[in-house]
This record gives sequence, C-alpha cells and structure tokens, in this order.
Amino acid sequence: MPLVKREFVQISIVVPLFNEEESLPELMSWIDRVMRENSLSYEVIMIDDGSKDKSWSVIEHLSALYPGLRGIKFSRNYGKSAALNVGFGEAMGDVVITMDADLQDSPDEVPELYKMITQDGFDLVSGWKQKRYDPITKTIPTKLYNWAARAMSGINNLHDFNCGLKSYKNEVVKSIEIYGEMHRYIPILAKRAGYDKIGEKVVHHQARKYGVTKFGLERFLYGLLDLLSVSFMTRFSKRPMHLFGGLGALCFLLGFIITIYLTIAKFVFAVYRMTERPLFYIGLVAIIVGVQLFLTGFIAELVSRSSSDRNNYLISKYLNRSAKLN
Repeated sequence: MPLVKREFVQISIVVPLFNEEESLPELMSWIDRVMRENSLSYEVIMIDDGSKDKSWSVIEHLSALYPGLRGIKFSRNYGKSAALNVGFGEAMGDVVITMDADLQDSPDEVPELYKMITQDGFDLVSGWKQKRYDPITKTIPTKLYNWAARAMSGINNLHDFNCGLKSYKNEVVKSIEIYGEMHRYIPILAKRAGYDKIGEKVVHHQARKYGVTKFGLERFLYGLLDLLSVSFMTRFSKRPMHLFGGLGALCFLLGFIITIYLTIAKFVFAVYRMTERPLFYIGLVAIIVGVQLFLTGFIAELVSRSSSDRNNYLISKYLNRSAKLN
C-alpha cells in the first residue's frame, strides 16, 4: 500500500487491541467527537495484535468513515508491549496518547492530558484509576506492582504505573524501547532516558462493556520479572559490574575468610578432617559463586538487549500508513 502523506497532527492516539471487535466502532466515534469538540487535529493508530475475531475487518470499515484512522495488523499475538512499540514508531503527533480499546479508558480525558503536556510542561502524564472496575484477580496484582515499582524506581508520585491511559511528548516515545511486559514500566524507562517531569492525573475508569479481560495469572510472574529487569537496566546497564561484581566480591570474600579460618585451624591448632566439615563446602561454594557472578549473570541480559531481532514483528497489513515528513 502506498504511503499516505499527512499534515501535522496535534495528537496521536495509539490503541493496542486483541479481540475487541465490538468496542471499536463506539471507541472511534467517541474519540472523533471529543477531538472535534475541542478543535484538535488527530490520528488514531490501532494495532491489531493478532486478533482471532473480526477486529481487523472492523478497522478497515472504520477507516472509510474516519480519515484519521490508521491500522497495523500483526501476523500473530506478540503482546501489548510489542503493539505499543510499533505504534510509537509510527506516531506523528506532537503529543502521543495511549489508551486501551475496551472502553474502560475515557477519551474525554484526552484534552486535559494534551494540555498537561503542551502547557504544563510535563514529559509524561500517567492516568490514575482511583476507582477501578476490574476483577479482584487483576486489582490485587496491580496494587502489588505499583508498590514495588515505586519502591524500586523512586517515582513516588505515581499511584498507577499500569494505567493504559497516558500522554507523552513525541520525543519521549521515540527515545524508549519496550518489550516483554515493559509497557507497565514506561515511566521508569522514560526517567532513565532523562525525561523526569512525570505527572499524574486522576482519570475515570469504566466497567468493561464488551468481552472479557485479557489479564492472566501468568502476567503476574512475567510482570515481576520485567520489573526486576527494568530496575537492573535503569541502574546498572552502563555499569553492570557494580552490581554483579559487588555481589561476586562479597561471596568471594566470604569464601576466602572461611578458607583462611580453616587453614589456620588445621596448621596452627592441628584440627583435622576439614573436608568432613560443612563449613569447608560453604567456603568452597562461596568462592565458586563469587567467580561466576563476575562472569555470567549480567552478560545474559546485555546479550539479550543487543539482539538485532528482539523487536522485529511480522506485520501482515498496514492501513493508511503515513509518510514521515521532514
């Protein structure tokens, strides 16, 4: 499909989706109404993350009604982070806003989120759903994530890292890379990239109108692992030896002290049968672990991040793709 050249738009709304055919017409109509009422130029980028229903057909139909709608279809399901990463790369607007496709995020919040970026000077504004309509299997893990994310990131003014409704300067989304379940921790990645003017806005959260939540218990584990990963990359990506070398030094020092003690005990105090003492094996293991921490742990993470195909996704179709203007 040839590229479509577009004039400058004020807002790019990035909407990742998976099996949301019922909600898309209402969502697009709602967005268009809000944008027109506030005289804001916009584009909507819907990323179909390998839906099994008729979501892509609905997007194609809606694009004939709304010229500002663009679509991207993945060949299979890659996850929300992948969809956002691709959507961010395509966004042309001065301000980029993300929202979920299930109608739980209100487009009525968009003008104020836009204003907080353009007039109040924030780099990023995250929504805060004070009152949630999610099932308890989602709300409890979310509270735990938010507590852990605040503790590990130092971003203490955010109550809801996982809220899908956020606004960003365009340069912010172009400066970060997300994968895995990293979409939960975009504020941490933005802060790491130097964008520390991070604000929060209380937003209205609506009960799901169509379909079912895509949240599974396995995401609790994946999200925790990604939090550990992003915390490591935030603090130690440029100096991993400060972490692993420090831990390795402690283990090696412990093993060395134990070895010295056992050596003195044998040759000075004539204590024999050292190899039958548990302390001997503790010291030996501590030395080995200390050396391994120097040589392994952080290498796997660095190799993973330098992989050339980590963020390559098979996209089967584009709809109204823009030519990037200089």
